[in-house]
Amino acid sequence: MTTIRDVAQAAGVSRATAARVLSDPGLVAEATRKRVLEVVQQLGYTRNSVAASLRTTRTGRIIVTVPDISNPFFSRVIRGVEEAAQAAGYAVLLGDTRNEPAREEQYADMLNRREADGMIFLGPRLPSVLDRIRARDGSRAPIVNGCEFTPGLGVSSAHIDNAGAAFEVMDSLYTMGHRDIALVLGPADSPLTRDRLLGAQRAAAIRGLTGHLMLERGDFSIESGRRAAQALFARDARPSAIFCFSDEMAIGTLAAARNAQIACPAELSVVGFDDIDMARYVDPPLTTIRQPMAEIGRKAVELLIEILEGRQDVPLCVTLPHRLIIRQSVGKGPAIAETPE
Repeated sequence: MTTIRDVAQAAGVSRATAARVLSDPGLVAEATRKRVLEVVQQLGYTRNSVAASLRTTRTGRIIVTVPDISNPFFSRVIRGVEEAAQAAGYAVLLGDTRNEPAREEQYADMLNRREADGMIFLGPRLPSVLDRIRARDGSRAPIVNGCEFTPGLGVSSAHIDNAGAAFEVMDSLYTMGHRDIALVLGPADSPLTRDRLLGAQRAAAIRGLTGHLMLERGDFSIESGRRAAQALFARDARPSAIFCFSDEMAIGTLAAARNAQIACPAELSVVGFDDIDMARYVDPPLTTIRQPMAEIGRKAVELLIEILEGRQDVPLCVTLPHRLIIRQSVGKGPAIAETPE
């Protein structure tokens, strides 16, 4: 492979001059510049941007890892990341880890090799490579988490109050007269599952209805929501409302209800979480928690740039506002008698 040294020798100039022609040609005499560029073309030299960035200590790139790139929730977060990164002069390297720890480690090692200036990870785990960087650099480690907040990670984060949002959903369902409520959870290792379950259980405990909760496990996907709903419909005591911990699982639940000829919301109320674009277009339109997805991405970039510019002394955890969006997938529960007109 042709190197800058080869170019310099063939052009009869120093290595520094050859490199200057490619990085700052205005500082080199025209005749020298033309001679070097002719050699570059003859030898087919391509500048190694990674090596160059190592010499200048900055790459102008940030890495963003996403657990599941097919999930529309993450696409909105990534759009926010892109907008903020471009505005700050950074390019984004996107990695789909598919929830696989080995892939997470591979992308994290790119930061360790200084192939990027910082990293935003949107999943629940801190790869061991990043953990070593954080232990070494402390608050100066250019690592930020988005969405799946865990205090013990010790890194800056942008997220919503998932426990508070779940409490709000449950309180709304109880107010509508529902008592037997099912929860379709996410993966067991997800902080989102942990916090949303805590919020839902707190709401049930306040009303003395913890024993009425029904739990089924999902993985945030449409198919897992459909399977969980089928399992709930097969129980002797069927819930009057199902709170799914993602919109995709709620969409799967609505599909299962249609197949079982269970009318929504007349016989079954369904609530999701996220407010992805599809939520308002399903039949019936889905009641859900709206997350500020793009803003989570933008805020994660802002936090990372603060670290890179030395303006952050300790990890910052930013909680962004959520909103309960009421649509037609929720109706009155059995505890509220119909009032005759």
